[in-house]
Parts: sequence; structure tokens; C-alpha cells
Amino acid sequence: MDKKALKVVLLSHSDKLGGAAVVTFRLMQALRDAGVDARMVVLLKSDENNDNVALACHRSERIVHFLPERLKIFLMNGFNRKDLFKVSIASCGVSVHRHPWVKEADVVVLNWINQGLVSLSGVKSLAKLGKPLVWTMHDMWCMTGICHHAHECQGFQSWCGYCPYIKKGRHENDLSRRVWEKKEKLYRDNKIHFVAVSNWLADKCRESALLKDQDVSVIHNAFPIDFYMTQPTAPVKDFNVDYNRNLILMGAARLDDPIKGFDMAIEAFNVMFDDYPDLASQCTIILFGELRDESKLKKIRIHHQYLGRVNDNKFLRQLYAWSKVVVSTSLYETLPGTLIEGQAAGCVPVSFGMGGQSDIIDHKVNGFIADYKSPRSIAEGIAWALQNPIPREVLHRSVKERFASESIASQYIELFNRLLVKSK
Repeated sequence: MDKKALKVVLLSHSDKLGGAAVVTFRLMQALRDAGVDARMVVLLKSDENNDNVALACHRSERIVHFLPERLKIFLMNGFNRKDLFKVSIASCGVSVHRHPWVKEADVVVLNWINQGLVSLSGVKSLAKLGKPLVWTMHDMWCMTGICHHAHECQGFQSWCGYCPYIKKGRHENDLSRRVWEKKEKLYRDNKIHFVAVSNWLADKCRESALLKDQDVSVIHNAFPIDFYMTQPTAPVKDFNVDYNRNLILMGAARLDDPIKGFDMAIEAFNVMFDDYPDLASQCTIILFGELRDESKLKKIRIHHQYLGRVNDNKFLRQLYAWSKVVVSTSLYETLPGTLIEGQAAGCVPVSFGMGGQSDIIDHKVNGFIADYKSPRSIAEGIAWALQNPIPREVLHRSVKERFASESIASQYIELFNRLLVKSK
């Protein structure tokens, strides 16, 4: 099928809220730029002026699809609010298979569809339409019973049960096992092509009982690499900092989300202060993102500045261009966007390697992969990055070859056309 005639609908919980939503929106734009009639159907729409994004249902209906599932999880996890959104059971959802854009599409692409957009029975309804069904995985949920990240739990390698997130009624046949069994039947009876956004995630698929025999491709998330410039054009507005210092950047939607390892970042910055005093005296740590406990900032001994939540991409583009190093201490990252964006602007990425970082960083070639959960190794990586400068254009080209929107769109179009030929 000619790509200009191709109609693709991407299903996502949101168009802009959350990392998975952002990269799905970018994929839609990349596909459209490549001549595909790509559109999104979402539960939460932020950009009211975008005619290529449609709501899956009326706003007043969202609570009907969202609340019952959360209440059930809340009951089963012993009324533990802290872990309430670490799991999903996909018991409720919109009848998206009836949406006109879905009916018109040649290919349907599931993305992050939890919290009321598509239920497991809804996925079955989509598969029964007879169109190629692609599921782009942004975390581990497709291969586990209910959790989005398995962490150290290896239950997904056989079957789930005795789930750490189930406090009430935790046993072999608990909620996680029952949802696991529903997924197993869904995958067995319906044709779905899964896409892992990193090789690490694909490796996890091969380890999992649910996906080891399924069709899985690796296609990275699309990034507007050329949007990021390697040299700043102007000081960042309202940003009182000495640009002669070495800026070390760390950002996240929520910095002190436990999965981001912020306490280890603080310890790493303090190791820098203690063990690399000459380097540390020339550095400023720049932090951006939501921070629920700002008192943690008082523990950082090295010079630092906290910007709060930043939603202005042009602001971030300048910030990356002024910075020397971009740091992530996340315990798990499917494909960390701040490292790619930073590298596109010429920052040296320093991170643990538990996730998609190895798709981004060649150790001591274009970045530094630290020993897992070692703040001292993160500090060593920052020092290495500052002492071994890599030309910023070299770093930019490194990510452009792998993550540029045009290349990712082309890989998806090739996949779509291959699946369409098979479906005839």
C-alpha cells in the first residue's frame, strides 16, 4: 500500500500528559510528515486546537471508565495510595473500536492505554476488526500481570501471583494472576504485533512467559533531533546563573518519584563535592521538574539551582545547549528522553544502565554508564564527562542516526505495510 494512502490511528491515554503521551504525539507528527494520515484518539486532550487528535468519549464519561478500576486496586492493595498508580488491571475502558477514526483506519496502534481508555476486552474488540493491530510498549505492563515495572520481581518470567502490590488477598491466584491469565488468553487468541521502544525492553519480552513467543520488533521513540541546537543563541530568560560555570542538568516530570533515584543523585552530587573539589567548584547542578519534598534540596552541598516544572520546550532547548552534562539516576528507564534530548544538544549523558540507556550510550565513547545504584560511580561519570569533552556536534550526530523522527517514521511505515500484506 502506498504510504500516502495509509490511514493510521494511535490510541493513547493523553496527547501531551506524561512521557508516553509525548512520544506518541511525536510519532503521529512524524508519520504525518512522512505522508501518512495519522491521527490520535485519547481520553485526555490538552491541545484543543489540534484537529488530528480526538477524544475517545465525552469528558463526563471519563470517570465512569477510570474510577471503578482504581477503587478495585485501592481495595486490593490495602488502601495504599502510594502504590495506587503503579499497577493497572484494564477492567474498564471506552468502546474505541466504534470510534469513526478507528473504523476508517488501515492500522490501529495501541500505546499507553491504561486508566480507562482501553480494557483488555476492548483490545479483543479491536483485534476482531481484522486490521493489523500494533502495540507499542512504553513500560513492562504488557508482559506482567498488573505492574508497569517489575523491578526485582521475576514473576513475569513464569506467571504472576503473590504480587508485592497486593496487600489484601495476596496469594497464588491473586489479582495479578487473574489479569495475567486474561492477557495470556488475549495474546493466544488474537494477532497483535508488539513494538518495544528499546532493546532492553525487547530482552524483557523474551524473558517473559506472556510475550516470549509473540512477534516483537524494536523501534525507538521518535525525537525531533534537529530542534535541539548544540550552541545556545541567548541566555535563558529569568535564569540567573553564571554561564561560565559547568552546568550539569537533571530533569524529570517528578524528580522525587522513587523510580528516578533522586536520593542517589543527591549523594552523587555530594561525592562530587567531597572527592572532586576542583571540578565541583566550577559546577552548578540545574534541576527541573516537580518536586514534592523541596527540603531534599538542602542536602545538596554542591552549588545548585532548582527551576521547578518546565513546560516550555524552547526554554529547555536553550538550557540543554548551555549545559555540559545531563544526568539520570533512574532505577529503570524504558528509553530515557532527557538523555536523548541532552545528547542532541551536545550534553554528555551519565546514567545507570538498567533500561534503554545502552541504546543511547556507548560507555566512555559518547557518555558514561555508571555501576547500578552506585552514587559514587555517577560522580565518577560526571567527572569523566567534564574531563573528557566530546565535540557537541559528534554527540548530536550520534543520536540523530538512531532517533530522528524521519527514521522512526520510516521504520513504522515499513512495519505497517508488511503487516497489511500479511493480513490480505
